Amino acid sequence: MKIGIIGLPNSGKTTVFNALTRNTAETNAYSSGQIEPNIAMVKVPDERLDALAKMYKPKKLTPADVQYIDVAGMSGNAHESGGLNPQFLNYISQVDALLHVVRAFEDEGVPHPQDSVNAARDLASVDMELMFSDMAIIERRLSRLRGEVTKMVGKDREVRLMELNALERLYTGLEQDVPIRAQELSEEEAKVLRGFQFLSGKPMLVVVNIDEKQLKTPPVLAYDKPKTAIVTLAGKVEAELAQLEDEDAQMFMDDLGITEPARDRVIKASYTMMGLISFLTAGDDEVRAWTIRQGIGAAEAAGTIHSDLQRGFIRAEIVAFDDLMKAGDMAAAKKAGTVRLEGKTYIVKDGDIAHFLFNV
Repeated sequence: MKIGIIGLPNSGKTTVFNALTRNTAETNAYSSGQIEPNIAMVKVPDERLDALAKMYKPKKLTPADVQYIDVAGMSGNAHESGGLNPQFLNYISQVDALLHVVRAFEDEGVPHPQDSVNAARDLASVDMELMFSDMAIIERRLSRLRGEVTKMVGKDREVRLMELNALERLYTGLEQDVPIRAQELSEEEAKVLRGFQFLSGKPMLVVVNIDEKQLKTPPVLAYDKPKTAIVTLAGKVEAELAQLEDEDAQMFMDDLGITEPARDRVIKASYTMMGLISFLTAGDDEVRAWTIRQGIGAAEAAGTIHSDLQRGFIRAEIVAFDDLMKAGDMAAAKKAGTVRLEGKTYIVKDGDIAHFLFNV
């Protein structure tokens, strides 16, 4: 999973990046003209993997991972100067979700580009930039598509007409300040439009960046839209905690009233917002977590491991994590009747431990 970190300059994007990744990226680099992003991979914390590792003692332990991409700050007025930077678009269009850092802290030493701190205004400003970018893409596509449709016949014409109608509907919504993630698309329409990678169509986690003084009474930011979530954290404090050993960090977190590290909270919120879960595979060679969309069947889940498993799927041997832990080992779980054989349409659940049988 790739998550792009966006926001206005001096919002604390790179500080949050450091808090999430335990990196020490230069926080003023973008102010000096840097355009290359900061990129880091983070292992998804999952206590279930540790429990399985104690049981199986595998040669390899492989958690799921999240890649964070911290790009240069957005100006907030790109729509007035020809649109977003092409390099910015190149990096951010490929991510699965956006993490928008919104500044809510006051600091005279870190000037705000709009000369005042207003989280709701900044959130709306960045949303507008994303929607403007999508509108420009749709305009270019519609100008070509309208001419092409008149020359088409049969199935090709039907598909292009579906695309045309969907794009026109999305454009109307964008004109009314409704991001694409808040607009409805049929499964067929979503499939036809998938290649556009619309920015305002990506799930968005809003991180409200506060300072230490605001920890006890953090500001409330209303942002109730589909495929969105809000997390409040003190970026500077969390970045400092991320550089400490876990025991020392926990001591300071207790003093500050922080119940969970930023990286854990953000990952959990991201998974929930995007409708993601993890199933597990376990054996002597490897214990591993696999990230999938909630609601997919066993055969498709097997395909995340290898396409051959999906193509030649026969059945899945499934046991819930809690049932396996209660039994003590797989043999005991089978004896207790909690290990099941499921077909390709079985909906995989979070924490399922799966072994796939296949024949290619």
